[in-house]
Amino acid sequence: MAFQEFGGLSERRRAERQQKLRKRIAIGAVSTLILLLLVACGFFALGYQSKHVTGTKSSDVTQPKKETLESIKAVKMVCSSTDYKNTCETSLTKAVSNSSPSEQLHPKELLRAAISVIADEVTKSINRTEKIKVNDKELRGAIQDCRELLGYALDDLETSLANVDKHEDKSVSHDLKIWLSASLTYQQTCIDGFPEGKLKTKMEESMVTAKEMNSNALAIVDEVASVMKMLGLPGFDRRHLLDEKENHPNGTHLPNWMTAGDRRLLKQAAAGNPEPDIVVAKDGSGGYKTINEALEKIPKDRKGRYVIYVKEGIYDETVILDKNMANITMYGDGSRKTIITGNKNFVDGTRTFQTATFAAIGDGFIAKNIGFRNTAGAIKHQAVALRVQSDRSIFLNCRMEGYQDTLYAQTHRQFYRGCVICGTIDFIFGDAAAVFQNCMIVVRQPLDNQQNIVTAQGRLDKRATTGTVIQNCRIIPDKKLVPLKGKIRSYLGRPWKEYSRTIFMESTIDDLIHPDGWMEWEGDFGLKTLVYGEYNNKGPGAGLAARVKWPGYMRITKEEAIKYTAANFIDGESWIKSTDTPVHLGLYT
Repeated sequence: MAFQEFGGLSERRRAERQQKLRKRIAIGAVSTLILLLLVACGFFALGYQSKHVTGTKSSDVTQPKKETLESIKAVKMVCSSTDYKNTCETSLTKAVSNSSPSEQLHPKELLRAAISVIADEVTKSINRTEKIKVNDKELRGAIQDCRELLGYALDDLETSLANVDKHEDKSVSHDLKIWLSASLTYQQTCIDGFPEGKLKTKMEESMVTAKEMNSNALAIVDEVASVMKMLGLPGFDRRHLLDEKENHPNGTHLPNWMTAGDRRLLKQAAAGNPEPDIVVAKDGSGGYKTINEALEKIPKDRKGRYVIYVKEGIYDETVILDKNMANITMYGDGSRKTIITGNKNFVDGTRTFQTATFAAIGDGFIAKNIGFRNTAGAIKHQAVALRVQSDRSIFLNCRMEGYQDTLYAQTHRQFYRGCVICGTIDFIFGDAAAVFQNCMIVVRQPLDNQQNIVTAQGRLDKRATTGTVIQNCRIIPDKKLVPLKGKIRSYLGRPWKEYSRTIFMESTIDDLIHPDGWMEWEGDFGLKTLVYGEYNNKGPGAGLAARVKWPGYMRITKEEAIKYTAANFIDGESWIKSTDTPVHLGLYT
C-alpha cells in the first residue's frame, strides 16, 4: 500500500466490523458445514475429552457444549498445516474462548486470533526490554536496537490485523504474508543483535512463542485463503486493485486507491521529474542545505506523496526516513552527482543495524538518480550504505557503494531498476522480497584474507514470501579486481539464514565467479533447506557443470522461473507500474 496510510485498527474499522457482524454469522454457518466436511475427509481429528473443558470437573460433564466442540474443530483445522501445532492449538483455543460463538468458527477470526497472539507476545518482549538494566555499552545498544525492531514487528502485526477483513483478492494474502514475514525477521534481528551470553539466551527463550506463532500464522494465511475459496466468496479469486482505472499518459493505469495528488504527480513524472515540494542544495540555491533540515520541515498533517529534490553535491550526513515519513519521493541530478555519504562501521563500535548512511523506513519510498555511499572501506568490515525497510519501495537509476554489507534489503517488498551496487562480502543482504532488474553488480577488491560473496539472503521460515531475485543484471569485477580475480574467489551467494532464497536469472555473469557458484556459510548449515536457483544466465561465469551439489540448489525451469518475476514474486503489477517506473513483469525470453 505504497500510497496509503499504515497503522493499527481505527475507530472507523471497529465500526465496520460491527456492521459486518450479520454477514459473518451467515458465513459462519456455512463455515461450520465446510468444517464438518473436512472432518469427514480426515483433515483433522477431534480428540476431545470432557475433562479438558476449562473450569469444570469431568464428573460434572456428560456432553460438551456444541459451541465448544465447533471451536475446537475450527482450531484444529487451521492448525493442521502449521509446524508448531501444540503452540497453535493452545494459543488459539485460549484466544477464541473470549469471542462470540458466531465469530469462533469464521476462518478470518481464527487468523485474527493467531496474529493477536503474536502481537501480545511481542508487546511482552518490548516490556521486558524496558526493565533490563545493564552497564555494558554493547548490551545497552543491543537492547535499544531490539526495542526499535520489536516496535517495527508490532507495526506490521497491527497492519495485518487491520487488513484481515479485506480478502477481496489474492493480493491480500500476499500482503499479509509479506507483513508477517517482516515481523518474524524483526524479531530474529532483535535476538541476533545481542552478543553471546545469558541475556541473549533469555531473550531468545522469552520470544519462542511469538516466533512459533508467527511461523504458524504464515501457514494459517494459506489455510484461511483455501477455506474462503471453498466458501465461494464473490471476488476472492479476482484482482480489483486496477478497477475504476484512469488512463495514464504512458498507457498504464492508475489504481483507484491512489489520491488525486498522487495521480497528478505521476502524470508530471511521465514527462520528467515531478514538481518538488522541497529543494535541497548544498550550494545554498535551494530552500535547505542539508537533507535532514528538509525532512524536519515535512508537514505532519500532509496527505499524499511528498517530493524532495536534492541538487548536485556530496551530502555527508546520516539520513533516516522514519516510519512516519511514508510516500516520499526523493530524486537527484544523477547517482554520481547527488551523493549521500557516511562512514559508520562495525569496527569503530557502531552496530551493523545502525551503520547505514541512509535508512528508508517509511512505506512507499521512491528514490531516483541518487548515490548512497559508505566510505569506511574494507578494513572496517560491516558498513552499510543503504538500509531499506520501506514496503513497496523503488530505487531507479541509483548507486550504492561500499564494501561489506553495502545494501541491507531488510524487509518488505523492494524493486531496484537500473542501479549500480558495489561491494565485497555479502554486499546485498537481508530478508526482503527484493527484485533487481537491469542492474550492474560490481564486485570490488576485498582484503587479502577475504573472499567475495554477492548475496547473503536471510529467509527464516519456509513459508516466508521473501528472497533475492537478480534478473537481467550484469555481475562484473571492479577494475582493481580484474588483475586479481584469478587469486580471489568470488561467489554468487551464501545462506545467512536456514531458508535462504536467491535466484539469478537471465543475467550476464563474468568469469570472476568461481565455478562452484555458491559458498557455504558454516559447514552444512542451510544446505538442505535453502532455495538457490539459476535460469538462463549467460557469460563465462554462468556455466553450471561444476556448480555445488547441495540439496537446496537447483537449475530451475522456465515454469519455476516465472514464479520469481516481478509480477508474481512481489505482486509488481499492483504497485510498480502505477508509479511510472520501467518494469518487466515477466521473463525476458
